Amino acid sequence: MAKDRRTFSLDAPRGRAGMLSRSPQPSRDRFGRFSEAFARAMGTSGFLIGMSVFVAVWLWWNTAMPREMQFDAAENNFTLLTLILSLQASYAAPLILLAQNRQDDRDRVQIEQDRQRAERNLADTEYLAREVVALRMAMTDVSEHAVTRDVLRQELKALLESLEDSRDRDHRGEKADQP
Repeated sequence: MAKDRRTFSLDAPRGRAGMLSRSPQPSRDRFGRFSEAFARAMGTSGFLIGMSVFVAVWLWWNTAMPREMQFDAAENNFTLLTLILSLQASYAAPLILLAQNRQDDRDRVQIEQDRQRAERNLADTEYLAREVVALRMAMTDVSEHAVTRDVLRQELKALLESLEDSRDRDHRGEKADQP
């Protein structure tokens, strides 16, 4: 059985691993993700259908059921239903705005990244265009000074003739030296 290496003593502090280290408020990012999920859910057809069914059942229950079973009577203009819907709207609007603000921030970052990428692409394209122009100029210089096949044949024939002439001279010179 392995002995626990953590020893606790009263003269040493335990550190900040307890309840004090946790922040009592959720982080801004966690709340932002919640608001985006909430706004996304409120924009679905399922939410609208569910809310419509909830209101229809509420209205049906409080009009069709006996008076003792009703909890939000029609005579009171469905006050509780109105309060519930007002409360839902008062929380929904700021959460939707928060989700839109977060999306705007992401869009701004994406636009900046796209702008930087476009600048890099433009610089790369300009560099490549300069390189193509330099290669074309180099090819033009080469083609102006290029040795064609016919010129090369003529040069080789001339060289071969000069070698044959020098060999013939050497050969004649050796015969002249012999008695």
